[in-house]
Amino acid sequence: MAYTTINKSTDYFNTKIYNGTGSSNALTGVGFQPDLVSIKIKSTSGDGNVYNSLTGPLKHLSTNLTTAEYTESAGAGLTAFGADGFTVGTEPVGPGSVNDGSHSYAAWCWKGNGGTGATNTEGSIDSTVSANTTSGFSICTFTMPASGSFTFGHGLGVAPKMVILRGLNTANWQVYHEGMGNTNMMQLNYNNAQSSAANWWNSTSPTSTVVSVGSDFLEPSQASVAYCFADKTGYSKCGTYVGNVSADGTFVYTGFKPSFLMVKMKNGSSHWSMFDNKRLGYNTSNRVLYANETAAQETLDIDLLSNGFKPRTSDDKVNDGDYIYLAIGQTLVGTNDIPSTAT
Repeated sequence: MAYTTINKSTDYFNTKIYNGTGSSNALTGVGFQPDLVSIKIKSTSGDGNVYNSLTGPLKHLSTNLTTAEYTESAGAGLTAFGADGFTVGTEPVGPGSVNDGSHSYAAWCWKGNGGTGATNTEGSIDSTVSANTTSGFSICTFTMPASGSFTFGHGLGVAPKMVILRGLNTANWQVYHEGMGNTNMMQLNYNNAQSSAANWWNSTSPTSTVVSVGSDFLEPSQASVAYCFADKTGYSKCGTYVGNVSADGTFVYTGFKPSFLMVKMKNGSSHWSMFDNKRLGYNTSNRVLYANETAAQETLDIDLLSNGFKPRTSDDKVNDGDYIYLAIGQTLVGTNDIPSTAT
């Protein structure tokens, strides 16, 4: 039987580059209805605003800030999740910009469960979960207990390797990554090195069903959100590498061609650097945006290769220490080849 190969990246993750208009603008071409849209202005400084389908449009948190979830006025910010993208409206009154007519943007889009969430009772507290078990990504919302450590269900069926979590009131973004272990943490809104935090993850790694959260992280009775990422062979990977402080940088094998890459030094201060394969300058003089900073995009030399990535600079953001990373690919091994109608 003959086979035809289809690209599955646009079924589960895609980067949308667009120019702002200052008025309602329905953006299509994402390839699916997104459940998480993270938007960063790239042509000037601005906040990185995150919207998800469980808390709903018009509401965002900013990756570089600790401010509470902001609810925009009707017609402002991200106003709707569509079947093939999303709609942005007029300039939001609150912090950040997603549709200034003078500027351009990058929007990183993930598919969960297609706009719906389900109650998960596997943890010590209930959560609402929008999970894509095929691509290894889920969104979880829950209310923290009044005291003590707790667990919440993530819905992936396999243990997530990276969890980004914060309360919806004033709070830091807390990051678990397998490469740091369950007694360390970092914060997405800062450039700090990892710190010892035995009571942040309760010294317990995520399992196939739940994420453990310790008492030091507790924000009593606060509504919260978590984004969970699992490894999927040939498609997504949460890994580590050691830089070599050279223009001929360390080659990092992922087993697939990254379409999105986030890198952070864990043993020193550096930005959370984000790359993708859609912005101009892709290979070698790539464009970088920072989750923890308002800065406009800059040039940072890194190659996104067919089976991994390779820094081409000694810059400490990517190649001068010990690093963790999240890489998202372009195809799903085992699901991207389907029988064709030809024989």
